[in-house]
Amino acid sequence: MELLTQINWLYLIAFIAYSATIISATYVVISENRNPVRSLAWVTVLLFLPVIGLAFYLFFGRNIKNNAVLSKRMKRKIERHERIKQADIPNLDLSAESKQQIKLGHSLAGAIYYPANDIQIFSEGKKMFDALIKDIENAQYDINIQFYIFTECNIGKRISELLIKKAHEGVNVRVIYDHVGNFRVSKKFYRQMSEAGIQVYPFFKVTFPEFATRVNWRNHRKITVIDNKIGYIGGMNIADRYIDNAGGLLWRDNHIRITGPSIAGMSYSFALDWAFMGLPSYKEQLVHYKYDLNDKAGAQILSSGPFSQWHNIALMFQKAITNAKKCVYIETPYFLPTEGLLSALQTAALSKVDVRIIIPRKPDSVTLRMASASYISQCLKSGIKIYFYEPGMLHAKVIIIDDEFSTTGSTNFDFRSMEYNFECNAFIYSKDVNEQMKKLFYKDLENSSRVTAREWRHRPFTQKMKESCCRLLSPVL
Repeated sequence: MELLTQINWLYLIAFIAYSATIISATYVVISENRNPVRSLAWVTVLLFLPVIGLAFYLFFGRNIKNNAVLSKRMKRKIERHERIKQADIPNLDLSAESKQQIKLGHSLAGAIYYPANDIQIFSEGKKMFDALIKDIENAQYDINIQFYIFTECNIGKRISELLIKKAHEGVNVRVIYDHVGNFRVSKKFYRQMSEAGIQVYPFFKVTFPEFATRVNWRNHRKITVIDNKIGYIGGMNIADRYIDNAGGLLWRDNHIRITGPSIAGMSYSFALDWAFMGLPSYKEQLVHYKYDLNDKAGAQILSSGPFSQWHNIALMFQKAITNAKKCVYIETPYFLPTEGLLSALQTAALSKVDVRIIIPRKPDSVTLRMASASYISQCLKSGIKIYFYEPGMLHAKVIIIDDEFSTTGSTNFDFRSMEYNFECNAFIYSKDVNEQMKKLFYKDLENSSRVTAREWRHRPFTQKMKESCCRLLSPVL
């Protein structure tokens, strides 16, 4: 009888402790004042599926926005001496829409408008890696490399060996890779670089007991800065799939090479991530640029992440789409727009702006394909034109607006990129670059099939149900 009483007391204590945990988690969800629909969804999950719900909330539901990871003092300390002051925006030779966009970028993240950049666009992995390797070979002072994925494949080994060679020559080599994105890469691969003198570190290393606090926050940025005068940014990772059909599917992506003052913005982004990991600050070779404004592209380098006060890149996308008067062209591997972005696209299309979106017919994830497909009906009803890219995996992340603005970088058109990932994009203000981007878009359009409303209505009922179920997971995919 005494044993039974003890068991009952233990059960009561456990029940009270667990109930207090659920109530506390519910209070936290409500007090964060998020989107009411999302808050209500989390509260419902916590109340009706307490065990599973609490686990999901710990991994995917917590809001860490506005947490000051880096102090303002530290950010000022990291700022590069060669960063120029913000341009006299009203007097720029740009459209009123572009000037508004530049002001927004500066308000959100202090993003400087850098004039007079030379931009080379790569749409083929081989050509991009050939150029990158050549620039690394010619490096004299610093090589800063940051990729979501840096695999132990043929191109990965080639770049790794070259970085080791440059480190032996006395070049300062720093490498950041995402820990979760490279779970399958052997520790030996990175250890060899470290032993050669390369400062190589995983971003947000997932360990216990910090697993729940880190596994959902990924650094998706792809930035390379060489000697503080040559930069690369875009959607390509270091992997063979961008060069050949490794895995049976060739990946089509965009990446750009930049020379000019906007390198300072890329260096600043890399330095912030370096400091975020608690690593000591470093000095780079300073470069003083002479500006030749003729036929050169203006650009802003804008980063966003889960610790930002605002969803920086999402708001920049929304503003650009809202500003559109003639066309909005988008390429993205995953189309899972936030409510604000979807409304902006529908509003543009209903206003007779030519809105076209290309997504892959067969992306690398069945779940993401299903979730993306669930948004197509809403798009077609408003006049948005949807196309499936047929030849392979379309991984390009591009938005082209009217005749002057375009952006590319690491940001997918989905919830994860907008709210959970650390991302970085180049926002480019140039008619010439816009025209080049459009030519690549039209080329991809030729290799794509347009989705018709009739065709989409008649897809199987089971397919529609699968899509709707996967859509529920959109915020955490």
